[in-house]
Amino acid sequence: MSDLPGIANVAPSGTKLWVAGARPRTLPAAIVPVAVGTAAAAYNGGGHIIVWRAIAALIVSVGVQVGTNYVNDYADGKRGTDDVRVGPIRLVGQKLASADAVRNAAIIAFAIAAAFGLALCAAAGWQLALVGAAAILAGYFYTGGPKPYGYAGLGELFVFVFFGLVATAGSTYVQLERVTAKSVLAGVALGLWATALLVVNNLRDRVGDEGSGKKTLAVRIGDRNTRAFYFACLVLGVIVASLVTPIAIVTIGFTERPLRLVLKGAVGRDLIAVLKQTSTVQIAGGALLSVGLLVR
Repeated sequence: MSDLPGIANVAPSGTKLWVAGARPRTLPAAIVPVAVGTAAAAYNGGGHIIVWRAIAALIVSVGVQVGTNYVNDYADGKRGTDDVRVGPIRLVGQKLASADAVRNAAIIAFAIAAAFGLALCAAAGWQLALVGAAAILAGYFYTGGPKPYGYAGLGELFVFVFFGLVATAGSTYVQLERVTAKSVLAGVALGLWATALLVVNNLRDRVGDEGSGKKTLAVRIGDRNTRAFYFACLVLGVIVASLVTPIAIVTIGFTERPLRLVLKGAVGRDLIAVLKQTSTVQIAGGALLSVGLLVR
């Protein structure tokens, strides 16, 4: 997932540069599903969780997210699609770091995710290795490689599957060594909200992406349909979350402001506020899901 809630285009330096390049405001998309999936495991496991496995799952999820962000920066910068962009800093596109250095940062992030993933495989089953490898490869080929699927309008599918279903149900699996109905439903809700983040990001960048040949879903279906898709993701997410635990219906209150802005036609920098508000929906919804699962 790339370019979620924005970071101001003021270039930091040193460690702060690399932290900003990792796009920390995207990290709730990686953290929330692990928290909810672990809560779902506690729900079905009598309140018991294995703490080190939860921490390892969190590092894997964050590692894949950060690696994907760096690959996105590297690949888009090399192609020139980041030359004119509103939102977070671009390390390669703004010539703040070399393409090779950003590529190496992505490799390190994916390697950390793989190392902790292998530890989970040793504890909970080596079948997890296939899921982990698929997540890392999907993160790379989102914008990397000769035919990135993010440029073909399939980025939203990647986000829904890996930052919704896989991260949530997978976090339950590493605790219980099985997937539960609650974890799958929660994964659908979180996947829809994570998808909404990417939808708004691509809506913001639609004109520039179209001009550079990046055929995101927003480019393919147009402005009006993209706004309708955003509405559907946000609202359906609340409905599905409410099937997991009734308290999650409270999340609907956090959707009013971003929905109003999107449906009224917000564009450009105005959509950065929508990105932040959509991230708030995901965080609040995840917190409500976790509380509802833990407090029965």
